[in-house]
Amino acid sequence: MCEKSAQQPFKIIPLDQAVGMTLAHDMTEIIPGKSKGPVFQKGHQVKSEDLCRLMRMGKNNLYVLDLNENQVHENDAVNELAAALSGPGVIFSGSPGEGKLELKAAYPGLLKVNVDALVEFNMIDDVMAASAHNNTCVNKNKGIAATRAIPLVIERQALERAVDIARQAYPIFSIKMFNPLKIRLIITGNEVYNGLIQDRFQAIVERKVTALGATLEETVILPDDKQMIAHQIREYQKKETDLIITTGGMSVDPDDVTKAGIEAAGFDRVHYSAAVLPGAMFLLGYSESAAVMGLPACGLYHETTIFDLILPRLMAGEKPGKRDLAKLCHGGLCQNCTPCRFPACPFGKSG
Repeated sequence: MCEKSAQQPFKIIPLDQAVGMTLAHDMTEIIPGKSKGPVFQKGHQVKSEDLCRLMRMGKNNLYVLDLNENQVHENDAVNELAAALSGPGVIFSGSPGEGKLELKAAYPGLLKVNVDALVEFNMIDDVMAASAHNNTCVNKNKGIAATRAIPLVIERQALERAVDIARQAYPIFSIKMFNPLKIRLIITGNEVYNGLIQDRFQAIVERKVTALGATLEETVILPDDKQMIAHQIREYQKKETDLIITTGGMSVDPDDVTKAGIEAAGFDRVHYSAAVLPGAMFLLGYSESAAVMGLPACGLYHETTIFDLILPRLMAGEKPGKRDLAKLCHGGLCQNCTPCRFPACPFGKSG
């Protein structure tokens, strides 16, 4: 005998009367420590041989949908939600699983999340969306977010409010493609220039920039000489250079003149210091033609530093400023894990 709820948009059918009915939603089975997933999908027609397994899953009743024009099934709703949330570089399959859709990166790049708008979206009853952290580097087809309607059936009014928030804040999720920057490097330090120690910075910088698709075009080793550093920077700017990186010479030691050399070369927008450890004595500057990064010596001793947080943003075409460097304070303390787990860790994730 069928029982129709006055408040629910479906009929409840006892399991022993369900043979021949069509499932209204995915039926999930959880086997602790082994598996979790839909064993019967929406649209499956129940057969007599299915009843034993459904009973083992704890099902005594099944649903038959009985929707009106103001009600939307979870699978139809989640497609609308995903479309509204997805900006440039974000894709999804269009085939929900258990009422959920995963959003993925269409190409390698930098994940951008409008965090405030995402919070407002999640303030709407009966919808949700969760994402990876803002400013995370992602590979093609990497899952970056997921969304779903919470109930099996959602009211059209609630769905439209959520979709409106996402559209007004468009895009809530997007991927900024990395640009193939041409990078030139200046390694400073009397001890390296005079051959007293061997440079190790070039290999570190080259490994990290090429991993994001940039090219290290040229490297020069200079002594701690302000005028020589400034001259070399100006020479680099005459060439096709997107980013100039300097290493060393960024501390308060009287021999450390790299910062002064950068300023003398004509970089008018220079931000010195960042709320990050390791990497507090970091410099970031811009001229009309190029950006410059001054890396402190901590990059030699720590696997992950401020360099790993700012380089992807420059590669994505952004120009972080003083406030961006300050916002890294929350999450800007590296825990020095052994082994290093970056980027699968909290370091730099609030920025």
